[in-house]
Amino acid sequence: MALFPKKQQPDSAPRRRQAPVSAQSERATDESLSQRYAFKRNRTLTGSASSQVTTINEANAQLKSSRVHAHDLTRQRRRIGSVLFLTLLAVAVLFGLVWQLTAQPVVRTADHSQALDAVYTQAVDEYLSRHPIERLRFLLHEDGLSAYVQSIAPEVATIKVDGSAGFGKSNFVITMRQPIAGWSIRGVQQYVDESGTSFLRNHYGIPKVQIVDNSGIQVETGQAVASNQFLGFVGRVVGLSNAQGHPVTEVVIPQNTTRQIELRLQDVGYPIKLSIDRSAGEQVEDMSRALGWLKKRNVSPAYLDVRVSGRAFYK
Repeated sequence: MALFPKKQQPDSAPRRRQAPVSAQSERATDESLSQRYAFKRNRTLTGSASSQVTTINEANAQLKSSRVHAHDLTRQRRRIGSVLFLTLLAVAVLFGLVWQLTAQPVVRTADHSQALDAVYTQAVDEYLSRHPIERLRFLLHEDGLSAYVQSIAPEVATIKVDGSAGFGKSNFVITMRQPIAGWSIRGVQQYVDESGTSFLRNHYGIPKVQIVDNSGIQVETGQAVASNQFLGFVGRVVGLSNAQGHPVTEVVIPQNTTRQIELRLQDVGYPIKLSIDRSAGEQVEDMSRALGWLKKRNVSPAYLDVRVSGRAFYK
């Protein structure tokens, strides 16, 4: 009999590998473990569901606290709000461009009293077709538009855009030239305004000043007599003379000449000779001074000649 009996050998498994009895007794079945912890298999969960615990890269963690979740919702709202704002801004800009677009011009006069022909609308539309970028009203070059329309219809003084006339339409207001003198040649009545521009269509009444042609020029050369240069000179002279207080009643082309005119003034009993080869403004100034000088001396000559610069002749 051994003095010290041998200790009873434990199970073959090492002590550290043996599970505690309490843990083994509380171990659940495989089915319950599979149902309870299936989401943990084959991946690592990061983060924390507690607001008191801070983890690395908490914003991108899989488990998020209520504070981090609230921050995520705030960022999402801002992102959605930004996208919505940019979308609304793009729609507003697009609507503004369409509202500014001139797909169809509407041409009228300032006082709506004159019925206009379709030629003016067609001229505006042709200009916009040549310059498509100017179909946007805020990019329209009004001076260029006026020049183009005047090349087709010289009776137009100015044309300006006046806001929208509806979706895709724009108002264009035309100001017509007002004639101050008229001249009938070859059965065609021509007119001239105070700026010296001649035109055929008159949208106002018959002017008081008429041009009397006593030149005796043949009909074949009549167009040269009625040139724009001549009518322009007459218009400037009549306009400047009226501004000086000497209303013109008649303009006469003397016999055998196409480079001179004679003015008949109201309350002046003699004609005043002028030359179209000299500035209209200078001759009207010389005429005004000469008329004042003759009136002071109570002289009533047969005619007054201001064709020479700085001089006035009378007889």
